[in-house]
Amino acid sequence: MDLLGRLAMFDAIWLIPALPLAGFLLLVVFGRRLGEPGAGFLASAMLGGSFIVSIIAFFDMVTTDGRARSHEVRIFEWLPIKGGLHVDMALLADPLSITMCLFVTGIGTLIHLYAIGYMHGDPKFSKFFIYLNLFAFSMLMLVLGENLLVTFLGWEGVGTCSYLLISFWHTRESAATAGKKAFVTNRVGDWGFMIAMFLALQAVGSLSYSVINEAVGGIAQSTATAIAVMLFVGAVGKSAQLPLYFWLPDAMEGPTPVSALIHAATMVTAGVFLMVRMNPVLTASADWVPTMIAWIGVGTALFAATVAVAQNDIKRVLAYSTVSQLGYMFLAVGSGAYVAAIFHMVTHAFFKALLFLGSGAVIHNMHHEQDMRKMGRLRTLMPITAITFIVGWLAIAGVPPFAGFWSKDEILLFSLDKSPALYLVGLVTALLTAYYMTRQVIMVFFGEARWKDQADEHGAHGDFKPHESPKIMLLPLVVLAGLSIVGGAIQLPQVRWIANPLRHRLEDWLHPLVEGGERDIAGTWGSDHKTLLLVIAAAVAIAGIVAAYLVYEKKRMKAVEPAILENAWNYDKIVGGFMGGPGREAFDATAWFDANVVDGAVNGSGKTVQAAAGVLRRAQGGFVRVYAGIIGIGVALLLAWFVIWRGIL
Repeated sequence: MDLLGRLAMFDAIWLIPALPLAGFLLLVVFGRRLGEPGAGFLASAMLGGSFIVSIIAFFDMVTTDGRARSHEVRIFEWLPIKGGLHVDMALLADPLSITMCLFVTGIGTLIHLYAIGYMHGDPKFSKFFIYLNLFAFSMLMLVLGENLLVTFLGWEGVGTCSYLLISFWHTRESAATAGKKAFVTNRVGDWGFMIAMFLALQAVGSLSYSVINEAVGGIAQSTATAIAVMLFVGAVGKSAQLPLYFWLPDAMEGPTPVSALIHAATMVTAGVFLMVRMNPVLTASADWVPTMIAWIGVGTALFAATVAVAQNDIKRVLAYSTVSQLGYMFLAVGSGAYVAAIFHMVTHAFFKALLFLGSGAVIHNMHHEQDMRKMGRLRTLMPITAITFIVGWLAIAGVPPFAGFWSKDEILLFSLDKSPALYLVGLVTALLTAYYMTRQVIMVFFGEARWKDQADEHGAHGDFKPHESPKIMLLPLVVLAGLSIVGGAIQLPQVRWIANPLRHRLEDWLHPLVEGGERDIAGTWGSDHKTLLLVIAAAVAIAGIVAAYLVYEKKRMKAVEPAILENAWNYDKIVGGFMGGPGREAFDATAWFDANVVDGAVNGSGKTVQAAAGVLRRAQGGFVRVYAGIIGIGVALLLAWFVIWRGIL
């Protein structure tokens, strides 16, 4: 393609977010008329169109030189403030944004199609797809934004849509409460994002990524540190890390396609994306900032993994798994492994979307039962769902050659170079991941058919029998299973004695964007012994699987599932108790201070002026004789003053 044609293609990048936006608007107007399944197919077609445009942009970008793979598309002038802030509504097409667009639109389209079957019969069918298309539009604006403000527009959009979708079945109190928890918790992260924007604007006079990242070397380290920390606060809120993780498990109250969309393809990955996009700022910050990010990430990963081992709700196991896997991504960011962070984000999108949609198929065919203790041996009745779910299990457990093995090992390799302690905690988390995911697979698809005992409970009177899902729900599962198997090919490592023409493909693709911040581990112990580390990672995964198999299938050992783990170390309870106790008292005290001290000072000043004006107003009666008298008194006082003053002199 010639230069003119290439520029034309890049200029058409606006179509990627515009198509789901058009779907949203069309469904608002015609959604009820289209009904079921028309509204679902329209929403799916619009996002599918975005996926096609993303593919075309990707192949077009591949043919260009690495340094020419960044193109800005200005849509209109957004904030033209003369002599001050100037922000365009502009999009940035580069390897990072196009990578994000590919899996957001690709996996998002599969989730849309799946939802057509899952939401069958729901009275608010068309409204659900209105929200899904708006969600996709918001996420695409977030990743394509040329500057922090456009990204923030998408950032707030996905937050609003998450509230609408998590509480979609708002007649259930638990769903309404979960939506509010997600909305309020994310405001903390939004505060951090806004402070980072203000600091960046003050430091470099612009919110454009290119300007900030190029100018960051000329600003004070303290300023870069402050920006990096505030961006991380935003990322902690959006990507559910300690201490703000607790909104994400409750997000399971929404329909399962929402869970897949939030956990795999959209919202929770936004924080990781932002940190990678701003990696020059992290590099310029104080050394303790990346270390803090790495430890919070690995700490969150371990914390969530310990909780997942004792959960009995099929979706909550996956929810805590998401929190844990996001922790791995932040471990990568803190270790300077930005490519590995994106690599794991992509592979995680494949297998986590697969696992959530698979769990949704189980729930859908179990009369919305989510307790794994009431399932068992479903592989005989739902073979395709079982096979695809098992693929997702092997991928997230880190079993070679599935996708999750390669991306997780890449993160562990960089963490070892940064700190052996980080590596060991990451390895223990990998062991727990394999354990609790094996536990889930055995409880749902193997063992005894405990669902037979639920026939009367579901009103089936012995006729209740789970069955396979319709084809429109199975197709996404099969596609995602395939991606979970081969997805690791985008960033295979170079192993000694093995020729590998596909090695480091993603690294070569993202190199121009991360070359200044990516940690160089060539020649380190971890790099020289990569084959050994691969073997250790595989052995740990297999050990976790075997342990869970002996406990839950063979019953050789008693399961250890203490209540404190089932209750997530009582963290949610502690937060709720604080917010309802001292937190509420602090809020009431702040409100009192505002009403009585701040407002009192303002109102008091006004009342003082009003009182003084009332006294002075009496002298302004409109009578000439009064004015004359006042003037006479004034003249007399002046004369007396001069006489006395001259007498003193």
